[in-house]
Amino acid sequence: MNEKATRMRLGEGLENADAELTRLREMSDQDIDCSDIPELDAQWFKQAKVVTPPGKKQIALRVDTDVLEWMKAQGKDVQ
Repeated sequence: MNEKATRMRLGEGLENADAELTRLREMSDQDIDCSDIPELDAQWFKQAKVVTPPGKKQIALRVDTDVLEWMKAQGKDVQ
């Protein structure tokens, strides 16, 4: 398979993000098209399995100061 890497700078491609998020927040449930999602019937639930995600591990990581500042600017609980 031939895949090309896409490179972007921090924040690139987000010019319309605020407007798009506002549009999505204002959308009602009736405006969402779910016609391509199959119904979950009793057979599906018979075959379904509960999967517990693996635990988390603590690591130490060194990043550039500007990267850390950007991460902290995204909100609390970054670390």
